[in-house]
Amino acid sequence: MPDPNAAIRLLLVDDHALFREAVAEKLTKEPDMIVAGTCGTAAEALQLLHAGARPTIILLDFDLGPERVIDFLQSLKEAGFDGHVLVVTAGVSGREAIQLIQAGVHGIFHKHNTPKKLCDTIRQVARGEVFLETAYLNPVFHNLNAPKSGEPRLTERDKAILRFLFEGLANKEIASHLRVSEGAVKASISQLFHKLSVRTRAQLVKVALEQYGDQL
Repeated sequence: MPDPNAAIRLLLVDDHALFREAVAEKLTKEPDMIVAGTCGTAAEALQLLHAGARPTIILLDFDLGPERVIDFLQSLKEAGFDGHVLVVTAGVSGREAIQLIQAGVHGIFHKHNTPKKLCDTIRQVARGEVFLETAYLNPVFHNLNAPKSGEPRLTERDKAILRFLFEGLANKEIASHLRVSEGAVKASISQLFHKLSVRTRAQLVKVALEQYGDQL
């Protein structure tokens, strides 16, 4: 289990040097973060990993020129990377967002957000939670009412809980939005864990997308 007091080690992968260096400078000032490396290509990122960079989180630009991010994510799995990936982008399509989540990323973050929001999101992802810009919620959950044969059916409450989990809300905040008790939210999440055979919130979101993704 990750040490909650350990520094968050970051690897920045972005082909825009000015943006990459500005973000790195900001993050190095955070007391709980260490910039373990920066690079402009997926190939360079893999070299740093093989050299022992060992980041907790990779901040990954979606647009790396001729390199396909999905291919890079597969290469990370093959390399045994066990950290998290937060995609930092100017924007992706709903279909691309679904593909990224299915490929295992823990978040999609827009570059127009503030540095403080980025730091907060990094900490959220480091805790194993999922962050998704609200613009992608509709495509992600569109047509979830029609599960494939043999798959569990998600109720309206299930889908509401999943939407709030995507936004990174705590149980208390979800309870406030749904106007139910915090205990009721915990019970609903527990039922979802059992229904989809998972043990963490991040796994819950990922498995839900994997099982229903071809209907989105």
